[in-house]
Amino acid sequence: MAFVRRKGKAFFLVHNVRRGGKVQQIHLARLGMRARITDEVVRQVAKKHPFVELNWKALREQLNGQLSQQLELADPNSPAIQSLVATLRALNLDLADLFPPLLKFSESPAVAQELLLQLRLLQSTIQVKLDQFDRGRQRFGSASHAPSLASLRPV
Repeated sequence: MAFVRRKGKAFFLVHNVRRGGKVQQIHLARLGMRARITDEVVRQVAKKHPFVELNWKALREQLNGQLSQQLELADPNSPAIQSLVATLRALNLDLADLFPPLLKFSESPAVAQELLLQLRLLQSTIQVKLDQFDRGRQRFGSASHAPSLASLRPV
């Protein structure tokens, strides 16, 4: 049976097999610090370990449960929140430095197209999250009672 295991700061997809009467653990994939089971992970595992049958839906559910427990999103001083805020700040600064005229001078139109595609995807993801937070305010109270991002110390 495969499962997600955390070792240090990284998550791994592992599977136990019995060989010679002993259980050995096979590392199927390194999922990274922000564990995600993407379609690419599924393809890589299927290619590297074709004889291992996995219940991807159950693994994704297990991973979602582990992440929600370990992120400690309610604690503004948690390392997960500090890292998330620092990442958002860095992304904002990187995007502020990006000027559309620079894309016109790009050597590869494919690079400009990919960048625009990713920006549009980011925009839609942000809109979905903002909508979720707006709906959540009704359940969890006003966001004005929570500490502002500016008050959180950077990592």
